[in-house]
Amino acid sequence: MSILLTCQSISKSYSARPLFENISFSVEDEHRIGVIGPNGSGKSTMLKILAGLVEPDSGNLVTRKRMRAVYVPQQESFDPEKSVSEIVTEAAASMPVQDYERAASIDSTLSRLKFPDRSAASGTLSGGWRKRLALACGLVQQPDLLLIDEPTNHLDLQSILWLEELLRSLPYPFMLVSHDRAFLESVTNRMMELNPTYPEGHLTVDGSYSDFLLMREEQLSAQRNQQQALASQVRREIAWLQRGARARQTKSSSRIKQAGKLIEELADVKQRNAIATAQIELEFESTDRKAKELVVATGVSKAYAGRTLFSDLDILLTSRSKLGLIGRNGSGKTTLLKLLIGNLEPERGTIKRAQDLKVVWFDQNREQLDQSKTLAESLCSDGDWVSVRDRKLHVATWASKFLFRSDQLRLPISYLSGGEQARILLANIMAQPADILILDEPTNDLDIPSIEVLEETLIDFPGSIILVTHDRMMLDTVSHKLLALDGRGGAQFFTSYEQFEKVADQFLSDPQTKPVIPRSKEKEAPKTQAKSGLSGPEKRELASMPEKIEALEKQIAELQDEMHKPAIASNHTELQALLKQEEELQGRLDVLFRRWEELEAKQ
Repeated sequence: MSILLTCQSISKSYSARPLFENISFSVEDEHRIGVIGPNGSGKSTMLKILAGLVEPDSGNLVTRKRMRAVYVPQQESFDPEKSVSEIVTEAAASMPVQDYERAASIDSTLSRLKFPDRSAASGTLSGGWRKRLALACGLVQQPDLLLIDEPTNHLDLQSILWLEELLRSLPYPFMLVSHDRAFLESVTNRMMELNPTYPEGHLTVDGSYSDFLLMREEQLSAQRNQQQALASQVRREIAWLQRGARARQTKSSSRIKQAGKLIEELADVKQRNAIATAQIELEFESTDRKAKELVVATGVSKAYAGRTLFSDLDILLTSRSKLGLIGRNGSGKTTLLKLLIGNLEPERGTIKRAQDLKVVWFDQNREQLDQSKTLAESLCSDGDWVSVRDRKLHVATWASKFLFRSDQLRLPISYLSGGEQARILLANIMAQPADILILDEPTNDLDIPSIEVLEETLIDFPGSIILVTHDRMMLDTVSHKLLALDGRGGAQFFTSYEQFEKVADQFLSDPQTKPVIPRSKEKEAPKTQAKSGLSGPEKRELASMPEKIEALEKQIAELQDEMHKPAIASNHTELQALLKQEEELQGRLDVLFRRWEELEAKQ
């Protein structure tokens, strides 16, 4: 392998805030590098420096002679009146080649990216096709190094799978910023995390994203051990320094200097370890509704513009359902969500909802945010205090739980990054009690640590969740089952993303190019055919379910009350025993809920 470029002690700051300092690394011609890091760590800026679009404050960038690096931005900016062909032709104009070579590159790029209409104005393209157009503008220049900023953001699953295949076929290296963990695992062979928690300001690992996770844990564990060792040394040196002036006079002055260096080194390691553990604090509030059935949809059908989106669809949402929703753009996911909560009516079928149902909806389009308001106003519209679960918190304290600094409170939110705006929305929905949480692409713009915290919080949420996301890892981690829509009337439930992946092409393909998925024999049977329904024992089992669930929930509540007693909370042995009992009861409760859903669906 040969080196394309080398960064030597690169630093960059905006205003008084450093993004990164003294970063050094190399890119070789077989590297496919994924760049990650917390929001604000300078990932996009680093790509722009490598592309020559931004100058570093200090340090050097050494490149191979005549190396051409091309940057594909996160946000596309095209003249809406210009056609696809015109935009790609303009991008190719900078290539130092003959006209016939340029024309051939334009034609092959547009063919490779499968644009159906090269004369279409960019203003008429969907978000996915605009992203594809931005990639075409990069690929047509035949770069030696392709730099791509957040290529999966706001793409549907179909487009992400296509993009993975494209990137794996590229004959040259690339470096991309992404928070999609499955995407990184699929396309990269080297990972870099920009993060001041590391001594060199970054951690770079050869291998996949999963290889990186193992190495990162080793690095952070070593740093924690280093802090403990340094703390012991510093305690000894401080004890020596406190022995008095006469005792110190008999010692070497270098020992005093060394003690000072140890104290500074400990402070540095402590600060870096504190950065490593800093994370947003999420805890969604449930209404603790006693009714088990929240939404029961039976035989629901809906069409749009003469096209059937789904038909004869049955859905049961209970107080602990966690449903993942999959489908290409336009397949009817948003329509189905609006039907379930009552914003739309089905053309056929019935939907029964619990009385006074409380639904909280996370909107991927940020439409709930007024861009002219300040951060403080967006987090707290009434004064300086936020009410959360019967507690009042000052807006600065509330903001700090989502990793906002106090100096950001008076900034208009239009000045904040996409990830920071996503954290505002999460803060606002946390303050609302919900029976059902609807999360529409909640991972867009969030960094990986925040996504992981969000996953853990959703798993623990005691209410119902409907999750729409292209993040395959989150779908598998959070959802109990997945519902896939093909946009042509077909719908099917799956137990995991792995099971769905085997038939993904059928659900994610363009409705104009694929036939309707045939229904199962049971669905094709005449409607006059008698349903099998429940057997006698199953009917009795279903009837007894609410009583069994209520009894288990009562036992769990009693255990939790017991654990909060001071005498128990201070007794580690007793507390662990009660925690084990609670875990066993919770496991039995989850089994009951799954069985209840199975019987309800069969009924």
